[in-house]
Amino acid sequence: MKIISVVGARPNFMKIAPFCHAIERWNQKSEVGGQKSEIEHILVHTGQHYDERMSAKFFDALNIPRPDIDLEVGSGTHAEQVGNTMIAFEKVLKQHRPDWVVVVGDVNATCACSITAKKEHIKVAHIEAGLRSFDMEMPEEINRLVTDRLSDLLLTPDQLSNENLRKEGFPEDRIQFVGNIMIDTLEEHRDTAGQMDPAAIIKSNILCPEQFQHFNVSAFQRLPFSLLTMHRPSNVDRPEVLGPILDFLLDDVCANMPLIWPIHPRTQKQLQSFGLWEKALAAPNLILLHPIGYHEMLRLNMDATVMLTDSGGLQEECCVLGTPCLTLRWNTERPITLREHGGASVLVGNNVDRLRAEFHTTLQSPRTPQRPELWDGHTADRIVQALLARQ
Repeated sequence: MKIISVVGARPNFMKIAPFCHAIERWNQKSEVGGQKSEIEHILVHTGQHYDERMSAKFFDALNIPRPDIDLEVGSGTHAEQVGNTMIAFEKVLKQHRPDWVVVVGDVNATCACSITAKKEHIKVAHIEAGLRSFDMEMPEEINRLVTDRLSDLLLTPDQLSNENLRKEGFPEDRIQFVGNIMIDTLEEHRDTAGQMDPAAIIKSNILCPEQFQHFNVSAFQRLPFSLLTMHRPSNVDRPEVLGPILDFLLDDVCANMPLIWPIHPRTQKQLQSFGLWEKALAAPNLILLHPIGYHEMLRLNMDATVMLTDSGGLQEECCVLGTPCLTLRWNTERPITLREHGGASVLVGNNVDRLRAEFHTTLQSPRTPQRPELWDGHTADRIVQALLARQ
């Protein structure tokens, strides 16, 4: 069986890596057992986020395989990215003629390569199928809907996703509940992250060294702290939204404990353009870091008293780690992570009054890890078995 898997952005690599490793394990077992079902696997990177090309250090640290083919599509409008990806990917399909195209997540590459594969009469499998935010203003939601409609095999992360697909009329034989592949990555790297020193992470990634002069490292190791990531346009692109959020962070969060903020370049740029950057730099208890790696973020998340984020992946990690999470969005395609479904997250949007109330409530919340069904670190192996069963 020949499989082409597709990634388009940095988070996709962290999701596809366990799948690549599962294929390697299957092939090794086939070789030992004399089976004839070895899988030929080709990893294609569309290059959708060309400015986030992974360095050798990134690949090595996370044990991520290098792509076999890089389409080098680059940036552009949604239409440009989708169109250019389809043109380039069609050539790959005509050359290699795989049995399956496996796509992951909800980026433009996911949608574009699904469309191209179906036009070439090649079967499509979608990892993370069935996720829904029900917000058609999100480009990712359109990518999810189109990809799922075209997919021959819908590989779902949770039971809520299964129900979404059933309500949309998908037959049971196309739905395969396999669990959350991001948790495979978390479990593989949990021990490595756990050996890291949080204070050393801060010291080596501090954005402004002069801040570090006022930061008591030895005290930090004994103190509760909060952790923030924020990059979505709905939170950072308007001064009337970003300004009050910053005030809340300084007046409420930093008044209770240190706040560690690995700051996204987009967010830093907006703070500077809105005249808020110096205010952030001068704030006591606000620790601004450069963007940090997966292991570093995982290590900080393990100890954080509360996480504030607009990232989908961190909602999932907080659920398993038990970190109380304030999700700075009005909706989520991962409702299994919400408290009403047993998770650790609560939606707060960017309403400061709601943020304040939930933050102070969350400070009293216990750290309670929750592991949804099949979030056990073996999702990738189940995906390989599902594909082999359909060859």
